[in-house]
Amino acid sequence: MKLPSLMLRSFVKTSLSSNEIGELLTMAGFELEGIENDVLDIKVMANRGDGLSALGLAREILAKESSAEPTGLYDQAIEWHLAKAEAGMHIELQSSNCSRYACAIYSDAQNGPSPDWLQEALTAAGQRPISLLVDLTNYVMLELGQPLHAFDLDKLGSERIVVRQAKDGETLTTLNGLKHALKPDHLVICDATQPVAIAGVMGGLDTEVGPETKRVLLESAHFDASSVRKTRKDLGLNTDASYRFERSVDPNGVVRALLRFDQLYREITGGKGASQIEDVYPIEAESRSLPLRPARARLILSMDITDSEMEGYLTRLGFKVKTGRTFAVEPPSWRPDVTLEEDLIEEIGRVHGYEKIPDLMPSGTTVRGGSFGLYAVIDTAKKTMLRCGLDQIISHTLRDASILDFNPERRVMVRNPHSPEMQYIRSSLLPGLADAATKNGARNLRLFEIGKVFVKGDYEVDESPELSILISGSMQDPHFAQLNPPQADFWTLKGILQELGHLVHDDISFELPRLPDHRFHPTRQAGVMVDEGRLWVGTMGQIHPDYAEQLGLPEETYMAEIDLLVFFQNPDSELEVKPISRYPAIKRDIAFVINKSVPYADVERAIAEASGLVLEKQALFDIYEGQGIEPGKHSLGVSIQLRKMDSSFTDEEANLIRDKIVQAIEELGGSLR
Repeated sequence: MKLPSLMLRSFVKTSLSSNEIGELLTMAGFELEGIENDVLDIKVMANRGDGLSALGLAREILAKESSAEPTGLYDQAIEWHLAKAEAGMHIELQSSNCSRYACAIYSDAQNGPSPDWLQEALTAAGQRPISLLVDLTNYVMLELGQPLHAFDLDKLGSERIVVRQAKDGETLTTLNGLKHALKPDHLVICDATQPVAIAGVMGGLDTEVGPETKRVLLESAHFDASSVRKTRKDLGLNTDASYRFERSVDPNGVVRALLRFDQLYREITGGKGASQIEDVYPIEAESRSLPLRPARARLILSMDITDSEMEGYLTRLGFKVKTGRTFAVEPPSWRPDVTLEEDLIEEIGRVHGYEKIPDLMPSGTTVRGGSFGLYAVIDTAKKTMLRCGLDQIISHTLRDASILDFNPERRVMVRNPHSPEMQYIRSSLLPGLADAATKNGARNLRLFEIGKVFVKGDYEVDESPELSILISGSMQDPHFAQLNPPQADFWTLKGILQELGHLVHDDISFELPRLPDHRFHPTRQAGVMVDEGRLWVGTMGQIHPDYAEQLGLPEETYMAEIDLLVFFQNPDSELEVKPISRYPAIKRDIAFVINKSVPYADVERAIAEASGLVLEKQALFDIYEGQGIEPGKHSLGVSIQLRKMDSSFTDEEANLIRDKIVQAIEELGGSLR
């Protein structure tokens, strides 16, 4: 933004040179890009629309420079917004994208060339002088930051203004001579029948003021920043007005700009001012109070700033401050960017001077090397899958709805999706695995993926990292020594998950799911548990046959979905390091008949408790049912391996352990075969 130094000095008295003003503004966050002929070229940040005016920059100078004083024009500008308006033009606000609309009526307007001083000021600011009425709107915009627009009232269809969204099929030829097709997303200013301007962007050619103009409607309004930005981008129109509206305009400066225009118009022409003023402001912007802890501000800034200095800085910037142990600070209407305590601390720091921050050596503790916490669990899961022979895939976070989604009612929809295929954030990794499988032949695959999933909770979106697995067909590539490698099945997948539990030092167990997962075969699925079966971490099993058919997957496809966040939150068991026994192990095989309804996990637990510390390993090597076995029961063959640390096992000692195991099995309803 280019701004003549004289225009800035009309709001603030200061002995600073233009270069010094530029340096001061740079340290306040408004970077000086250059000075030419006493015209400052200021770079204003996107969130500081209040700085796009002489009045806004004058506030910054008054806040940072103790010797600077406000001029009468500055004091007048502060009070203008309190002026009362008289009723006049009929105005209807039919869109929430316009929160305030005011206008002034000039019944016998004069519109000749502008005086030299006005033309020179606009030229210095990079604008082309056109006529008195147009030049004054641009000059007031540079002074106060509020865009204005003048309509030829006689060219309007009626003395009525309607602010609404455009309708399909409506068009408007703007002041630059281009015809635009309007959309319902575009906010427009209309007379009784048709659009006459694109709100916040550009006026229409048919209502342009000219030398013959006698009656003028001067518009000043407050439009929603995002609405103006979208319309400007859609139509490819970049104007000084849209540049300011996109970066926020003070809603309380709407009438102030009309009154300043009227004052300048009367001084230049010597004629009458506005005959009517209408101000429609249905819902005034609510004031908001933010807490500020001075002690925290000093800690963050590392500067010893007193409470009174903080109060003074904020007050000079236009904030209302109620002091105490914790300040209550009310941001002014022109600072919508201030919403947090940290924003207030930033204001204090930049006014006090960032150059005053002391040079201090860094202090604190260093972060330990390597991965730890949740990331260590994720790394371990990845390494485990690779060691088990699985290949990692990476799928897109955005996707369409899928039958393999965790819960259709918990899907999270993207606000503005690029396409129907990317309208949801994934709630499960299984759909991505299924897509990758079908694109790679769907057979003889060993795949896994680790990534975040998103599920709509009761109050917010829940986000967690998960591990998903898909296996089907051969678990190894065939070679000359093994032409028929092992095939993927339920037990293969279970073994992979057990290996994961072993490496993260967690006690994974499996049990019938309390609520069956619709994505898996109803009788070939299991819940994956940790913490001695108290915490659910996921589900594993064979994909539902109907889903497999719909997705083009083999029926013998096995999948698992594990929540890695639960692994992290569940305290890991301590890793115990024990010496290796120098004595040989001894084995015993036990076959027994037991009801099928008894979970094998209970059998494993009973054997472990009966054996004690001497149990080195146990394995199920045989399952039999049929002739000689009662219906509803089966015979299980279990091999146990025992080893002592201090001596060799004798047959008598091993048989004694075996007898204890048999007794434990009998307590479960089993009997020795």
